[in-house]
Amino acid sequence: MTAASPDPPEVRRDLPQPGLAFSLRNLLSMGGGREDMLTPLQQLFDRHGPVVAQGFGGFKMVNLFGPDANRAVLLDRDQIFSSKRPWDLIMGRIFPGGLLLRDGLEHKHHRRIMHSAFKRPALRSYADRMGHMIGERLDAWPHAAGPLLAFPAFKALTLDMAAAIFVGAELGPGTQKMNQAFEDLVAASMSRVRLPLPGLEFNRGLRAREFMQGFFGDLLPKRRAGDGPDMLTRLCHAETEEGHRFSDTEVTDHMIFLMMAAHDTTTSTLTSLAYELARHPEWQERAREECLGLGSGPLDFETAGQLEQLGWILKETLRRYPPLPVIPRICTEPFEFGGFEIPAETMVVVSPIHTHHMPEWWTAPTQWNPARFAPDRAEHERHTHSWIAFGGGPHHCLGIRFAELQVKCVVHQILCRYRLSVPDGYRMPIQQAPISKPLDGLPLTVAPL
Repeated sequence: MTAASPDPPEVRRDLPQPGLAFSLRNLLSMGGGREDMLTPLQQLFDRHGPVVAQGFGGFKMVNLFGPDANRAVLLDRDQIFSSKRPWDLIMGRIFPGGLLLRDGLEHKHHRRIMHSAFKRPALRSYADRMGHMIGERLDAWPHAAGPLLAFPAFKALTLDMAAAIFVGAELGPGTQKMNQAFEDLVAASMSRVRLPLPGLEFNRGLRAREFMQGFFGDLLPKRRAGDGPDMLTRLCHAETEEGHRFSDTEVTDHMIFLMMAAHDTTTSTLTSLAYELARHPEWQERAREECLGLGSGPLDFETAGQLEQLGWILKETLRRYPPLPVIPRICTEPFEFGGFEIPAETMVVVSPIHTHHMPEWWTAPTQWNPARFAPDRAEHERHTHSWIAFGGGPHHCLGIRFAELQVKCVVHQILCRYRLSVPDGYRMPIQQAPISKPLDGLPLTVAPL
C-alpha cells in the first residue's frame, strides 16, 4: 500500500501587518526614516518575522527580510521583479534613464554597452590618473589648525576624481557648484513634496538636473570626436558587437547617474571607513603597515589588489554602513515567499542594512570588526546573499571594482601620510538615507606621521 503524499504547506494571503499607528510613528520619528532606518526594520522583523506588509490607501508594500529573501528578489530567476518601476517613483524625474531605472532586455542592452568602461584596461587607466591627483589633494589637507571635517573634504576629493576620470575635465572654480548640484539631486530623490515650486527641495533637484544636462551637453561633441581615456569618451564610442551605440540623451542620462553614484557613495564609504579607523587605532596600524609595505606612492590597479586587510576593512565598513540601506522592486506577478502569497503590483523591499545586522548571520553585528572577513572566519560566506552592499543579480553594481579601487587608492595614501583620530567617546551621528553620511561632517584629527 502506497503512503499518501503529504499535503503541501498552506500558503497564506493574510500578510502580517504592523498597523497604521506603527507606520505613522515611524514616519514622524527618527527623521522620517532618514536618520535611522535600521531600528524600525528590526522592530518589524522581531515582531512579525521575515514577511511584513505595510499599506497606505491603495499603496501596497511588503518588507522581506533575510538572505533568502535577498536571493529570491535580487536574482529574480522568474523575471517578475521590476527595478525601473519603484525607482521611477523615487527618482524617475531626477535620474531618468540611469541603469538602475531600466528592466529586462533594455537593461541588459545598456549594461553590455557600458561594460567596456569598467574592464581591466579602463580600470588600469583610471588608477594611473587617480594616483597623483589624490596625493596633491591630500597634501593640501589642513592638519594643524583643528579638526578636519572629513565628509566635505572627501566630497571635494571624490568629485575632483570623478570629473577627471569620468569626464576628463578639471572643474576648478566649478567644483562647489557641481557639489551643490549633486547634493540637490540626491536630496530631491527623497522629497515628500514633489512639486516644481520655488524654494522646495524637489524643485532644486530639477534645476540641478538642468545644470548637469547643460554641462554634459556642452562636452559631448568634443568627446564624440576624440579618443580620450575618460569614461564619457568611452561611453560616446562604446558599442555592442552588433554596432549599437548610445544616443546623446542616453550618454547624458548615464553620466549623471554614474557621477552621482561614484561621487556620493564613495564619499559615504570613505567617511565611514575613516571614522572607524580613527576609533580603532589597532586596525589603523595594521592597515598602515600593509600599505607602507607596498610603498607610499600612488597605487596601480594590480598593486591595489594586494591590500588584503584593507579589503576586509572596506567590506566591514560597507556591512555596517551600506550606502543604499534598502532596495525596492515591484512584482509584476504574484509569488510565494515564507509561506505567504504576495500579490502582483506590490512594492517589495529587501534591506541590506537589516541583513547586515542580523545576529543569525553575523557575530556581534553591531561591532565593527574586519576580522570577520578574514579567510579563517569568512562570515560573509555563510550565505550567498548575507552581504549585499552592491546589490545582486542582474542589477549587481556594474562599478563594484572601480569603487573598491578608488577607496583603496585614497585610503592607502591617507595612511601613508597621516594618523587619524577622534576624541574618546565620540560617536558619529548618522543619517542613513538616502545615502549614509554624518550629520556633523565628522570632525577628524589628521596628524602627520
